[in-house]
This record gives sequence, structure tokens and C-alpha cells, in this order.
Amino acid sequence: MHESNQLVDSLKKGDEKTIASIYNDNRNGFILFASRYEINKEDIIDIYQDAVIVLCENAKKGLLDNLQSNISTYLYSIGKYMIFHKLKKAEKNTIKKETIPDDLDWEFYEEEQENSEVQLLQKAWGKIGEQCKKVLQLFYYEEKKLDEIMEILAYTNKDVLKSQKSRCLKQLKDLTTSKDE
Repeated sequence: MHESNQLVDSLKKGDEKTIASIYNDNRNGFILFASRYEINKEDIIDIYQDAVIVLCENAKKGLLDNLQSNISTYLYSIGKYMIFHKLKKAEKNTIKKETIPDDLDWEFYEEEQENSEVQLLQKAWGKIGEQCKKVLQLFYYEEKKLDEIMEILAYTNKDVLKSQKSRCLKQLKDLTTSKDE
């Protein structure tokens, strides 16, 4: 646990390199882990960022001083708690487990649910404008920073780009949640 103690000490000091390293080393794995739940990628990324913040705050409070697991496991458990909290809040919009027979093959159900969500997202993706596609693809799939996207797409103002990204996400979300096709 020597390496974990060093990481905890660096987190306590707010060492940006350590925070960035932990963030980057665990991001894709967390997104993959969280994608099995009924949460969109934007929310998964928000939850992950919040989990990293909580990790840093907990380190500063001394809550990681006697950590028995590694940092990644602790970070994932924070994120998993946040996912469950979000799902619980959204429970009124999901199927209640009590109404489904106990012998239901849950893996099949989850796979079917994921397939329908992917199809819905693909359909919505086809309906948004080309500029929105470019912005979202550069940000989420190519993981470019806003400054890089500004340069690539010739935006002159970062706030305009942020607003554009926000509008595009809202449009995509609205298209995936609308009942009419």
C-alpha cells in the first residue's frame, strides 16, 4: 500500500499532476463500467468528474488515510454510489423490479434495453445538424479540449462554443426522449 499512501499524500496537497493522472488513468474504464447502467454518456462523465472531486475532498479530510483498497477501487465506488443515487431519483421513470417476474433473464433485458437506446441515439444523431455533430464528436469521442475545438472549428469565443455544445446536447437529449419519431 506504499504507492497508495503516496497518492493519498499527493491528493491531500492538491497536486494537479496526480489528480490529472488519476483522472486520465481511470476515465475510460469508469465510462465503460458505468455504461451498463441506464445513464447517458454526458451524465456518466459528469458523475465521474464529481467522483474525482469527492475523492480529492475525502483525501484532504483524511478519510483515505487508512484506505484498504487502491485509489481506483475507491473512486469507482464513489462513482457507483452517485450512479445509484441518480438512478434512484429517476426511478419513477423506469420499470419497477417488482412488476417483472423474478425468473426474467436480466442480462437479456439489459442487452435489449441497450440496443434500443443505441438505435434511438443513432436515429437522433441523424437528425441533428452537422455543426452539432462536429462539436459533440470532437468533445466526447475524440476527447478534445474546448480550446482545441475552438481552433479546429474556427470559433472566436469559448463561451459561444460552450453554448453551442450545450444546445447540441439538449437537442440530442430531447430527440432521444421524445415519444414521436
